[in-house]
Amino acid sequence: WIPAGSFKMGCTSADSDCGSVEKPAHNVTLTKGFYMMTTEVTQGLYKDVMGTNPSHFSSCGANCPVEKVSWYDAVRMANKLSKRDGLESCYQIGSGLKLSVSWNNKDCTGWRLPTEAEWEYAARGGEGYKYAGSNYIDEVAWYYYSYNSYSKTHRVGQNKANGFGLYDMS
Repeated sequence: WIPAGSFKMGCTSADSDCGSVEKPAHNVTLTKGFYMMTTEVTQGLYKDVMGTNPSHFSSCGANCPVEKVSWYDAVRMANKLSKRDGLESCYQIGSGLKLSVSWNNKDCTGWRLPTEAEWEYAARGGEGYKYAGSNYIDEVAWYYYSYNSYSKTHRVGQNKANGFGLYDMS
């Protein structure tokens, strides 16, 4: 559960390596709390719901994050997961040559992707760290070939969680 709250979205004065699209920082208030999985969607969950595992790093196993998934695949997954769990589908997905997706019911109780503001608020975890859960990237993220990831996927939830108990947000 991620509680409602306010935060400064975008590149703050504490951040030094920001892109221009992250400026200017501005205050955002989320008036409703929301649920969020504590880790990325795993290959095992994706395969269970969707019937396939598109991951390049499939040999990593069921507890590794699914990858090679488009945004459209993600909303289809959210709807199928909602149906599996007996919840309403949040997305209306059009058919035909041109894909269309709409999210009309903002009070939908089914699974959905977070908005950009919800994601950034959740990643910040109610804390003031540079990364999601720490000022030290090695504690919270897998990154770069020659540093700590060695160009491979790692199981979810192996690093330190942020203040909301979410993993792998950096």
